[in-house]
Amino acid sequence: MNILDKIIADKRTEVALRKSLIPVHQLEQSVLFDRQRNSLATALRNSSTGIIAEHKRRSPSKAVINQSVSVQDVATGYEKAGACGMSVLTDGKYFGGSLDDLILARAGVQMPLLRKEFIIDEYQILEAKAYGADVILLIAAVLTRAQIKSLSEFAQHLALDVLLEVHNQEELEKSIMPSLDMLGVNNRNLKTFEVSIQISKELSAQIPDDFVKVSESGISTIEAIKELQPYGYQGFLIGENFMKTDNPGASAIDFIQQLSK
Repeated sequence: MNILDKIIADKRTEVALRKSLIPVHQLEQSVLFDRQRNSLATALRNSSTGIIAEHKRRSPSKAVINQSVSVQDVATGYEKAGACGMSVLTDGKYFGGSLDDLILARAGVQMPLLRKEFIIDEYQILEAKAYGADVILLIAAVLTRAQIKSLSEFAQHLALDVLLEVHNQEELEKSIMPSLDMLGVNNRNLKTFEVSIQISKELSAQIPDDFVKVSESGISTIEAIKELQPYGYQGFLIGENFMKTDNPGASAIDFIQQLSK
């Protein structure tokens, strides 16, 4: 069993427990449930930099990244830097995140927030809405085409943006459908954890222009972004590059200012 299989097995147990503790009607009564979406896809289309900055405490591949900064400080720092949106890891066991991180980020900023999670159930999409997210992530590697369709359509019904993440051509081919807003290419090989932006380059021509193209993982330099922009990428998800510093917001300000030159 690889790390992704383990995460999904644990996620099924976790979601079943959460469902038993907090009923759907309680999520739907959240004060944030009816707030109007701030579209990440629109923000990326209108941006010249396209940075989606991430809050991530740790990961299976890197262990601890940054446990000391508050999510609210990181969020306000990213918004001040001019990021198009913020990705918030909400998985607890493997990434040290929580839904509380999402709600704390929402309390501090107006920019679009992505709930970065291993979504396998509509219940998690209701949670994302209730805790202030504007966008959900779906990962093609752990979902069938039918699941991608039903989950993305459910998110659309709730007026949430959908970012679908693929790692290879096979995943891309099964995933293209009108209920997605953004198609993200993850540059990390899930089996080896090696990272190469070559994957984004190779898949770019096969992503229809109807979708905002997003490149994810391993983007740590201005050069990498400038290399990918001619391939049609408008979004760049950057996590560890900012989070490994003492002040992720200040790091993002410096990066985005350099990128804008």
